[in-house]
Amino acid sequence: MGEIVVLAENETRVAGEVIDGRVRVDGASLDKALGWELKPQGLCRGEVCVPVADQAALELDGGYDLAAVASALDSTALVDADLGVVAVSRSGAERGAAVHDMVAPELVLPDLTGTQVSTAGFKGKKKLLVVFASW
Repeated sequence: MGEIVVLAENETRVAGEVIDGRVRVDGASLDKALGWELKPQGLCRGEVCVPVADQAALELDGGYDLAAVASALDSTALVDADLGVVAVSRSGAERGAAVHDMVAPELVLPDLTGTQVSTAGFKGKKKLLVVFASW
C-alpha cells in the first residue's frame, strides 16, 4: 500500500491505494482520514452513528472504498488517481447550513504576487473569488 492524501476537514496522509480509479484504505486509515469508523450499527464518530444498510457496498479488496464511505455520509469524494489525492466534501446538511447562514469557510490563498491572503481579513466586506482551471 502507498500513501494517499485526503483533503477533508484537514489534509491527512494515510496508507491506501488506487484500484481502478477507486481508493482503498484500511479501517485505521478510514478513521484517521475522515474520523468515522465502521461498526455493526453503521459509520460512527464517537456516539453518533449513521446507519448503513449495505455495508458490503463500502468494501473494496479487503479494505474500504473511500468514495463509497463518503457517499454513505452524504458527501462527495473526488479522486485524482495519478496524484493519489482524494477531496471529500462536507455533508449535504453542512453545505445546506452554510448556504442558509451565508457563511463561507475561511480560505488562505496566494495572491498574484504569491503573498498568502486570508478571507478572515475581509470580514464584513463583500468579496468576489474568481477561480479557474487551466485544463
